[in-house]
Amino acid sequence: MESPTANFQVHAESPVHAMTLDVEDYFHVAAFNKVIGPDSWDQFELRVERNTEAFMELLDERDVRATFFILGWVADKVPHLIKRIAEHGHEIASHGYSHQLIYRQTPAEFLAETDRSKKLLEDIVQQPIRGYRAASYSITKDSLWALNIIAEQGFEYDSSIYPIRHDNYGLLGGPETPYRIKLNNGAELLEFPITTAKLGKLTLPVGGGGYFCLYPYWVTQKLLNRRLAETQAPFVFYLHPWELDPEQPKVAGAGALSRFRHYNNLHRVRDRLRLLLRDYGFTSMYNSLEQLPKSNLAVYSYT
Repeated sequence: MESPTANFQVHAESPVHAMTLDVEDYFHVAAFNKVIGPDSWDQFELRVERNTEAFMELLDERDVRATFFILGWVADKVPHLIKRIAEHGHEIASHGYSHQLIYRQTPAEFLAETDRSKKLLEDIVQQPIRGYRAASYSITKDSLWALNIIAEQGFEYDSSIYPIRHDNYGLLGGPETPYRIKLNNGAELLEFPITTAKLGKLTLPVGGGGYFCLYPYWVTQKLLNRRLAETQAPFVFYLHPWELDPEQPKVAGAGALSRFRHYNNLHRVRDRLRLLLRDYGFTSMYNSLEQLPKSNLAVYSYT
């Protein structure tokens, strides 16, 4: 199905982009799952609190409010951190509970974890949780059924789809800017896909995370500016707390590719993030989406 083109009209003169943090620790990473299982997580030093606080300090330098996609396991361990994030004016959203890849779960398992995480976060912050992001962007062609469950759980928007080709995630074919997904249960879900940019016939990831570590900053800037020249739509940027932590313990037994993806250029992330916050305007994902009249967003179905 050909991707529709959205008629973007924003309330601001230029789009205000979505700044997001997936709040998980270094030992939660799916690439390490073969050597670190959930049953052993309690054996590891918890570093997520100090690294999340460091991220908030960088946001404070530019008076930016962001969306924090909280892993339920983290919320159980450090609920006071989640309260501090919310009290600081940031948006709290869900990152599931146990950081398992959705396409390796059954619908019943996914429903139970999604419900558990949402209720836990709402109990901690006493606010509705509107947004959801899957572990490792694991909504793929093999787990599209999860979108129905996300909508049925009362989420207003999702940010789990990365429209690229990748060995562990990615869903090609849909729009690459915010759109509405028409679900086969009759509902609709607002989708804010992870940022990509076109370079000739190539679709390049430029949403953050490992790509922010891999690319020199000028490459990230060039790709984002190319994206902005092609559309008025806001883009989304993401990081993880452990990407601000070059001193984190090294995980033994992980493969060479996983080690490269995880540890490459972590010492450069703070300075690069300062440049990004200087060069572009950011807000929470909910506030960014509020700029976009929903009637102007493309409607797309994956069925």
